[in-house]
Amino acid sequence: MVQLTEVVDEHFQEGQAGPEDEDDGDYTDTDSEISDDSDYDPENETFGERLYALRDIVPPQTRGYIAGKFNTATSAVKSVLSFSGKTLWVISSSALLLGVPWALAWAEEQQVLEMEKEMKMREMGGEILTGGNPNGGSSTAQQVGAALGGEAKPAL
Repeated sequence: MVQLTEVVDEHFQEGQAGPEDEDDGDYTDTDSEISDDSDYDPENETFGERLYALRDIVPPQTRGYIAGKFNTATSAVKSVLSFSGKTLWVISSSALLLGVPWALAWAEEQQVLEMEKEMKMREMGGEILTGGNPNGGSSTAQQVGAALGGEAKPAL
């Protein structure tokens, strides 16, 4: 059977080399040097500073996980905003380059149609005023209706 015996090392029984007894007067405990003269004022501390001071409570793995999720969300928001801005730029520049000339051409076409309609009305008015009876004895209402392309209907 095995029997255990304790062997004492002579090195641990000797005294340590260090300061002499006369140097003990210079030695002070670090706890005794803490004073109340600090410029820390809890009233002036912001909420952000308090949260930042609590960072050591959260384990490093959890902090890394939270930071990773925050960075991912921030990146996604930046990407969406960038894509939205580029899309808005394409739509607005396309509207200016294509829509404005088309709107001007359409307005001009409407103006030409109105001018043609006004010319027809002037021709018709001139025939009525001069007494020219192109339909051979028809009334003025019938002439106006014929010029407009249909029968004259009484107003309600």
